[in-house]
Formats: sequence, C-alpha cells, structure tokens
Amino acid sequence: MVFRSDYPAIETLDLPIHDAVLGNVAEHPDQPALVDGVTGESVSYAQLDGASLRFAAGLAEAGVRKGDVIALYSPNTIAYPIAFYGATRAGATVTTVSSLTTAAELAGQLKDSGARWIITISAFLPVAVEAAKAVAAEGVPITEVFVCDRAEGHRSLADLIASTAPAPRPEIDPATDIAVLPYSSGTTGLPKGVMLSHRNISSNLLQTDSVHATGRGERILAVLPFFHIYGLTALLNHPLRCGSTVVVLPRFDLEQFLRTIQDQRIEGVFAAPPIVLALAKHPLVDHYDLSSIRYVLSAAAPLDAELAAAAARRLGLERIHQGYGMTELSPVTHVVPLDDEDPPAGTVGKLVASTELRVVALDGSGADLGAGERGELLFRGPQVMQGYFGRKGETDAMIDPDGWLHTGDVGVVDERGYLFVVDRVKELIKYKGYQVAPAELEALLLTHPEVADAAVIGVRGEDGEERPKAFVVRTPGSGLTEDQVSAFVAGQVAPYKKVRAVEFVEAVPKSAAGKILRRQLRDHQGAGGAGG
Repeated sequence: MVFRSDYPAIETLDLPIHDAVLGNVAEHPDQPALVDGVTGESVSYAQLDGASLRFAAGLAEAGVRKGDVIALYSPNTIAYPIAFYGATRAGATVTTVSSLTTAAELAGQLKDSGARWIITISAFLPVAVEAAKAVAAEGVPITEVFVCDRAEGHRSLADLIASTAPAPRPEIDPATDIAVLPYSSGTTGLPKGVMLSHRNISSNLLQTDSVHATGRGERILAVLPFFHIYGLTALLNHPLRCGSTVVVLPRFDLEQFLRTIQDQRIEGVFAAPPIVLALAKHPLVDHYDLSSIRYVLSAAAPLDAELAAAAARRLGLERIHQGYGMTELSPVTHVVPLDDEDPPAGTVGKLVASTELRVVALDGSGADLGAGERGELLFRGPQVMQGYFGRKGETDAMIDPDGWLHTGDVGVVDERGYLFVVDRVKELIKYKGYQVAPAELEALLLTHPEVADAAVIGVRGEDGEERPKAFVVRTPGSGLTEDQVSAFVAGQVAPYKKVRAVEFVEAVPKSAAGKILRRQLRDHQGAGGAGG
C-alpha cells in the first residue's frame, strides 16, 4: 500500500530559494533575523536582504555567472546566509562544505562539483588555498577565494557588498536549476553531490509548514552546522522564511550553548542526539536557566526513546520531538508536530504534506507492506532530488522509473500513521549526525603498505552513538599496531571520520562476488570476539 500525508496537498513552490525565504521581508524589516550568540551582533531582515543583494552584485562584477558553482566553506556565522543567498541571487549553485574538511577532501569536492569560486573565513584559508592549489595542478583552476571576514590578499564579504554594480537578474528556472549541491554518501559508497533544485528546497519548506512552522520573532538557536542540509533547512531557510530570529553559534560547546539559551531566551532548540544526551545527563545543565525553551526537536540520527524522555523530564517539557529526512529528500519527510498531544514514544513523526511513502519487503520481492510491517522506506514527492551530480548510474539505482527514492532505511508505520525508523539497510555510519562512508575509510586504509585488507563498520557505544571501527588484515610479518592504524587515518580525514577502534583479523569475510559481509563483522562484534 501507499501511505499518504494527512495534511492538505501543496502546490509546488516554483520560487528561487532566496525569494522563498526572503520574499516577505517588507512585512518585518526591522525584526532581527540573525544574532551572533557570542558577540551579540544583530542583523535585521532588511539588512540581510540588502546585503545579500549587494553581495550578489559584487559576485557578478567579479565574474560569477548563472550556473557557476561556488564552494561555501565556513562555520556558522551571521555572514553565512548573506553569502549563501547572495550566491543564489547571482544564479550560482552553492556546494556547502564541512567546516571540518581536510585540504584533500576539499580538493576532491571542488574537483567533483566543478566549483570555480570559494567563500571561506580567514582561519580556514590555509586549507582552502592548499585545496585550490591541488585542483589547479590538475587543470581545474579556482578563479578566486573570498573571505567572510578579513585576510590580506583576499577580497572580503564587505568588499563585494560595497560594489556599485547593478544587481544581477538571472533567469532562474526553479524546476531545473540547482540551488544547492551538498555532498552525501547516499545509501553507501563515497560522497556524491546531491542536486537540489530551487523547487526542491522551496517546496520542502512549504511542506514542512504543515507540521512545524516557527513563529515571527521566535528565537531559534543555530548550533548545528549550516553546511549540513538539516542545519541549512531547519536553522536558516525555514525560520528565516517564518520571520523568526536565528541566534548563531559557530560550534557546539556545552557551556556556551547553555549560556546562550539562558541569555538569549531561546525558545526553539534543534538538536542531534549527542546534544540531547548532554541535556539529559550533564551536570552543567543544572547551572543555567533554560526555562525559555518551549521545544527541542532532534533529527540527523536515531534518538533513543528513553534518552529523549530523560531529557524532556529534566527540561520540564512534555517530550523531545523528532523528525526524519535525508539530504536526497531536501531533506524533510516526517516531523512530530508541536501540537501533537499523544505521539507514541520513539516516533519520528507523520508525513509532511504532498509526500508518499511505501514500505517494501526486504526479501527482494518488491512487495508493498502495510501498517505494522517492517521494510525499506521509499518516498515520492516534490522534495526528491534531481539526482547525483555526474553519476547517472547511481541516481538510477536510488530513484526508480516511477520516481520512488529508495532510502536504504528500514521502518514501520503504525495504524495512526506514525513512522518508526528501526534499522538501516545501508552501510553508512552516522557519527554525531555526520555521515561517514565505510568505503572511503576502507580505500584509505588499503593505501597503507602494511594493510593487506580492511573493512569498516559502525559500532554503537553505551551513549547510543555509532563510531567507525576498522577490521584490519596485516601484511605478512607486519608489526602494525592499533594506534598506528588510528593515527594513519586521523592524519588524512576530518575528525568525525576518524577510526575509533581497530581490530586485527585473519581475513575480512566476503561473499563469492567479493562484497564485504558486514553482518558477520557486526555479529562478531556483538558476540564480543577479540581480534588477533
């Protein structure tokens, strides 16, 4: 059967993302749009709108044209949305980059996406410049590296905003022009550019309104990264579209996080499970007045129901709300509505408007299942991505001819239409909300001269977090140690991709076709087997 949303269908929103978000600025021009949670500096809606328009003019004067790809490589700052909407207003596609990336990883994304411009901050310049040199050496030159703050030899956000050139007026087709190109590992494998059109993103904002909309002036805390589709949607696009005030923090530091909630009287907290864990158990929480919080919404990774209940009790809330989605779905498909008086524990919510869901048998038959039956989750709706950039084969494997996107997640829908995500078919590891591709780490491990074979799986700890664990086969005569393996990987990847445990094995279990049998490794891990 096909599960459908209980909410009225929407008309697809054929607007460029900047118009979908900032189109109503005239209704609240002096309302604070952004507040720096560290310095207190504020940006009004009129200032955000005007600055992003002038930044677009500066980009156009610098040579940016419709269809160009700009890499936005920055932590959360109040300048980030100015750069983001300025780039889309210039007609560019923005490929968002993890603030934890290494030069090699950034170079790979620049090369794959075809980016010709980088917007970053002065602290990130060494990595950005090294990556730019690396791709230039391969014949893919970066035209210019801009900074949001100040750095000698690089034009700044302020420099481009000061441009007197006319604002560009590119003709954007929301249905086909790509607004954002975030990178995701999909169901497995190496990161791929996810092509999200203006229509995808704008329509998903309208769909999300059906189950959750922040209020005008409501104070939202933005600590989750804007480069991640969850942060970009839940902490920038959606609250700014609603006229809320986004209080920005550059990274998660618990004491700063709690102090900001207290001092800024934060009402809405969007979190990932590690933050919920801290709210439930850390002693620092008792030292701050968090009474302004009206709700906490957790997404990006599974949240244990008991942990959620403990955090809710400590904060004096009815519950911690959850949501579900993925980058390839722009990203939202499910949210527990704030006004829902009796959602079952552990649910990720109900379908947002104009979204269809199928639960398909895991035995390969493709049979549709009904309520109460577990199977792979397939979605169809206006939020389904355009595809993976430059990877038609992988796109076709993800989206079938009838438009159903195969998530690789296993779930069950109850009789009331609530979804529970219970497992993953896909091999992707989610560490603190970040995606870690086993194939990427395995490929890296195999470059070590003393590694004969390797496999990586996610191992869940006592705190409920998955962490990458490597099973390594040494070359004959090697004296390679666990610490040496961990250090080898750590020196070449972003911190969240580090191997957190290493076990030496005689052989990596594989099928006749050569596919790693990860289930055997998980069973071995669960039985407490020790490596050699």
